[in-house]
Amino acid sequence: MKGFFRIAGMNYEDVITEYGTGIKQVAYSYVKDKQIAEDITQETFIRCLTKGNKFKREASLRTWLYQIAINLSKDHLRNVYNKRVTTNNELVQSIENKTPSAESIALTNSDKRDITDYILALPEKYREIIILFYFKEFKTIEIAKVLNISENTVKTRLRRSRELLKEGMDKNE
Repeated sequence: MKGFFRIAGMNYEDVITEYGTGIKQVAYSYVKDKQIAEDITQETFIRCLTKGNKFKREASLRTWLYQIAINLSKDHLRNVYNKRVTTNNELVQSIENKTPSAESIALTNSDKRDITDYILALPEKYREIIILFYFKEFKTIEIAKVLNISENTVKTRLRRSRELLKEGMDKNE
């Protein structure tokens, strides 16, 4: 099993170091519970170890790992009837820890929390696109592979999610 990671050019510890935090943040964006997100992250790496032979190398290791994490997150939501809403500090931290752009420098912490609230309020199909594109810096083709949808669908959902965010923010101004 360790040979799988050598084929991918990384050993097990490097894979966890490289992708662990991002996978946990994506899982958290679905389940909104820190402990469950950590469990999903662990399960993602366990599945990677036990099912490494199913990695087809049609996509990158990163894309494959995120796809596992997203599928596990969706499975969890399907199996749990009461969706607990907890604080969104993890996503706020993701926004704050990102290398600042000109736009983000202009945003106050209050603005960042408001944007985070709007993102978390989006329907899942739009929220996942925004998070993967802006916070995890996936390309549209990578998002398409992770979510098993066409690249045009990704682009359409990205455009629609931006429109929904703008509408929500304009209503509260």
